[in-house]
Amino acid sequence: MTVRTTHVGSLPRPEALTRLMYRHQEGTGDAAELEAAITDAVHDVVAMQHGAGIDVVSDGEMGKPGFVNYVGERLAGFGGQAGAWSIDDLEAAPELAIAQYGGEAGAHIMPANCEGPVSYVGAAAVQRDIDTLKIALDKVGHTGSGGAFMPSASPGCIATCSPNLHYPDYDGYLDALADAMAQEYRAIVDAGLILQLDCPDIPMAGHTQFWCRDEVQRRGLVGFAERHVAAIDRALEGIDPARVRLHLCWGNYEGPHHHDAPLAELLPPVLAGRPTMISFEAANPRHEHEWADVATLAIPDDKVLLPGVVDTLNNIVEHPRLIAQRLERYAEVVGPERVVASTDCGFGTFVGFGRVGAQVAEMKLRAMAEGAALVRA
Repeated sequence: MTVRTTHVGSLPRPEALTRLMYRHQEGTGDAAELEAAITDAVHDVVAMQHGAGIDVVSDGEMGKPGFVNYVGERLAGFGGQAGAWSIDDLEAAPELAIAQYGGEAGAHIMPANCEGPVSYVGAAAVQRDIDTLKIALDKVGHTGSGGAFMPSASPGCIATCSPNLHYPDYDGYLDALADAMAQEYRAIVDAGLILQLDCPDIPMAGHTQFWCRDEVQRRGLVGFAERHVAAIDRALEGIDPARVRLHLCWGNYEGPHHHDAPLAELLPPVLAGRPTMISFEAANPRHEHEWADVATLAIPDDKVLLPGVVDTLNNIVEHPRLIAQRLERYAEVVGPERVVASTDCGFGTFVGFGRVGAQVAEMKLRAMAEGAALVRA
């Protein structure tokens, strides 16, 4: 049985595209120039993934300023700029926070506030993303069982990053986001792509000072996760769960991570949700050991695990044998047919933000494909 390969979505963007995206966010860019640069970048990044041996590829999120802040252009009811949130573990290492979030990239994250009724107005934008990716797939001849996926922000991810200034309570806000984003989710699946829901909100709730921290404290970390999963299930009504994967991470930043909640605490409520495929960090030094905890859990027979077997925050290229060893641990738990090799997170979660360059990212993806091939052998 072959072990397929994928990654979490975002890939390093070309410098020229980064500059154009900054200007777009600032309201000074040329839309046609940006669109042409996005198209070229998607074609190049799809060709790179295809050549590296990745089975389930993405558009690298080339057309988005970030994995969550892009929704400010796709949802009505948002405006202004949300205040920054703080991360507990970085308070012990403020120099790391300044190095990552204090520069130009950090200044362009720019999430908005919810200031009015939420509705989806991004149909044309998501269709452009879909069409651009499909053209790139055809151009490189990427076909077969692997196919392609497209990430999208989960309702909870948006809710934690964009403070609610309109709805009377958190539940009303979360459900409104679920109903609005359901349109984007359906568009992606109806186009024949796999939908990835980005959910750093669930693991990060335990160590991040989100504006809604009182909701976490009131519900508890597991209760908060259950409520966010319920919003996902609401949004996925009528969508085939086998076409959906959910990504968990504790924040794709370089920090101590010594306040991270354990995966074994978070995984059960996530496994109870609709998405069939579950992606999570499993390569970095803070979480690699948790394969042993996963082995003790009751994994439903219909679930597929996408463990990260490549770290996205360092420029060391993992040896294929190490990658194979990491995959084999999970294959022993659920069988190789229910394991897909992936990365811990994206390589470029926000425009200009990332510790790993394009060349090393490609080398890591190639190493992952080689490691998966060893498992096949």
